Amino acid sequence: MSKVCAICGKKPGFGHNRSHSMVATKRRFNPNLQRVRVLLDGKATRAYVCTRCLKGGKVTKAI
Repeated sequence: MSKVCAICGKKPGFGHNRSHSMVATKRRFNPNLQRVRVLLDGKATRAYVCTRCLKGGKVTKAI
């Protein structure tokens, strides 16, 4: 599964975990993606959409 929003293209961000001794290990900050039925180009398809697009009204849900 690709961790990319189908509407805005939001991708994972990268950073570090920091232990008590400040040793850095790599980590990913994944976007909150939900699998929903949306209307894309007039057709109902399932797509992974971030919750920011869902709450912001950028998506028309298919019923």
